[in-house]
Order: sequence, then C-alpha cells, then structure tokens
Amino acid sequence: MHKWFCSIELLSVALLLQKPYHLNTSFFIAKRLALGKQKSFSRFIIRLSIGATSVGVAAMIVTLCFVNGFQETVAQKVYSFWGHIRVQQYEPEKSMMAEELPIVKNDTVSRIIQKTKNISTVQPFATKSAVIEKNKNIEGILFKGIENGYDSSQLKSYLVSGRWLQFSDSLYSKEIMLSLQLCNLLEIQLNDTIQLYFINNEDGTRTYRKLKVVGIYKTGIEEYDKLFAVGDLRLIRRVNDWQNNQIGGYEIFCNNYNQADSINEQLSNALPSEWMSRTIQSIYPNIFDWLKIQDVNRNVIFIIMSVIAIINLITCLLILILERTNMIGLLKSLGATNNNIIRIFLYYATVIAAVGISIGFLLGAGICMLQQYSGFIALDESAYYVATAPVKIIWWQLAAVCICTLAICYLVLIIPALLVKKISPINAIEFR
Repeated sequence: MHKWFCSIELLSVALLLQKPYHLNTSFFIAKRLALGKQKSFSRFIIRLSIGATSVGVAAMIVTLCFVNGFQETVAQKVYSFWGHIRVQQYEPEKSMMAEELPIVKNDTVSRIIQKTKNISTVQPFATKSAVIEKNKNIEGILFKGIENGYDSSQLKSYLVSGRWLQFSDSLYSKEIMLSLQLCNLLEIQLNDTIQLYFINNEDGTRTYRKLKVVGIYKTGIEEYDKLFAVGDLRLIRRVNDWQNNQIGGYEIFCNNYNQADSINEQLSNALPSEWMSRTIQSIYPNIFDWLKIQDVNRNVIFIIMSVIAIINLITCLLILILERTNMIGLLKSLGATNNNIIRIFLYYATVIAAVGISIGFLLGAGICMLQQYSGFIALDESAYYVATAPVKIIWWQLAAVCICTLAICYLVLIIPALLVKKISPINAIEFR
C-alpha cells in the first residue's frame, strides 16, 4: 500500500472524529507528503525548485549587501574630504570647486549653524589654485587650507604613508599632504621638499613657497587624488593678503548623511542673503547620480531572481498536483472540499519555498560575511573607486527579503493550486 494512502486513511479518521486537534487536516497531510519518500521524478523537481529558490534569494541578498556597501563606501570618501554641506559666500554662477571669495568668520552664521539640529562638526576652510613643481615636473592642483582644530579622523584612514599635518609654526605650517597619484606622477617621495607656485588672479604675479611632503593619501577617487593637496589655511591667507579672521567657507558634517538635504534647506532659509548653502551631492552630481543607478541595477536583479524562483515553484506545484491526481480524487470522494485540498498543496509548496529561502539566506549571508572579512572579490579601483567590493550587511533587510519572497511565492502559488477544482473524483480514480 502506498504511503499516501495511509495519509488518506488518517484524513478520513480525522474527518470523522471532528476534534479540535484534528481540524487542520490539510496541514497534517502536507506534512506527511513533505516528510514521506518521493518518487524519483518528484524528488528531482523538488530539489530543482529548492535550488532555484536558494540561488535567487542568495543573489538578492548578495546584491543588496554589495550595493549598500558600495554606495556607502564611495559616498563616505566624498564626504570625508568635504563634509556633507558647504556654506560660503553667495556666488550662484561660480563653480563650488573654484577659489572662494573671502568671508569673515561670522558669529551670526556660526550661531545659526550650531543651533541647527543633527549637525556634528563645523570646520572652516579655503582653497587656492596652485602649481606643484618638482624636478622640473609641474602639475596644477587646488590647495585646500585647513585650521589646527580640523577633525583629522575623517581623512586619516586614507593615509597610505606619513602623518597628519602639524601646525606648530607660528607663521604657517610648512607641511603639505599630497595624493599618491600626484606623487607618482611627479616622482615625489615622502619627506621631499616641493615648490608650490601661487598665481595672483588680479595682476598675474606669482609667488612660491617651499613645503615638505609629510603625508601621502589615497581615496581612490580620481577627481580628488589628481586635484587636491591639503595644507595650512594660514598660508592661503598670507598669499591672498587676507585678514586673520577671513576664510573661504565652512564644511559641515551631519550626524546622518541622509538628513543632509533637509538640514541644507533649513540653513538656506536661515542664513543671511550674502551666504549660501549647498549639499555635496549637488556639487558632485556625477558621482552621486552614478551611485543612484546602482539602485536600478539592484531592483532589476531582484525582479529577475524573483521571477525565476516563482516560475520554478509554480512548475513544481503543477507537477506535484498532476502526480497526485489519484489522491485528490480519493480525498474528494471522502468529502474533502476543494479548499482543503488546495491548502494541502499550498502548504506543501510553501515548505519547499521555505527550505529554499533558508538555504539561500545562509548562502547569501555567508558569501557577504566572507567578503566582509577576507575581501576576496577585487575591483578595478580606477573604475569603481574601491579596490575590493565593499559589503554592508543590514540584517533586518535580509530578513525582509526572505519574508517578502515567501509571502509573494505563497500568493502566486494560489493560481496553479486552483487546478485542483478541475479534477473530477470519478475520472481521477479511474485514471488510477
């Protein structure tokens, strides 16, 4: 006697007893079917469906974690150099990456910034166009001047050799930090002395300063590494003949970079008319627009993987229904309703989907954790701004992927399960 026939006998007993613990007969039979030995063809189809679901869920989890990590890592590199928001003199027609007009440190502006919620750090800065010369090799740069109290924790992680600037000199620090790209281009070594030429925009005269290279950094973003050098803000004041209280602007760090737009709007409304505020995302739209495109890629992969998993589960369910035609006929002859039988196969298919999702979760999370700790997946840094694929695991998002996938599969599987209504008990038994 077939094992499923034993299940039918148990169902008939349950239907007759009508006791509370016998009411969920659909789940009882589904469990017996799931735990019982399957025919070779059914076993192959079930394993294929579990495998396809596992691969789909794992692909979604890996994609989600890699996109999260990639977006955050690249964005953090940009923010580390310039903060989340810049405040400077109102110059709507001028590039924010050009030299700023001097502004006086303003107590009113400082109070407005400090009173704005969710702002963690405010730092003055200024920039000045310059030319580096070393061994008759020259390269144009934008010299970024900072003050002694500058929070170096944001940039120190990108130092590949050397140390941070020291501001012990009473006049101005005679030290400079260059990028590894510039050092390689100009054949500059750590502790070398370079000449930095500044051009006066008004009369075209030039002046130069000798500075010692004490630090070499590398962010991996070519737009930064090729252009910027970091030094003392007092040197820019001296070259530009500014007052001791004049700066180029403020760079602002927010507690949460996702709040930068709302904070920028608050500052724009509160600042005096001669000041302006802009987010770094609006200053570097090319980088951040490229990062947003990754969301599109993630969503496309989600859709493709979901469709593959659903198609495989639907195929599996249809085969299981057709293979159990005799059982369906006998259940109907014993008084089972279509809804009871439909639930049997829905529970059965849901168990298969749950097993596939669980395996996919373990596989996807395992790959992400392995990448997080070993970095075995390498990337072309010149193209992607990172040398290894970054990963950010947000566990509630992984749980949401699994739960949503299971819910969608269950709802979609209702459609093929309706095939049960088309099966006639007489024809099914005769077919046996």
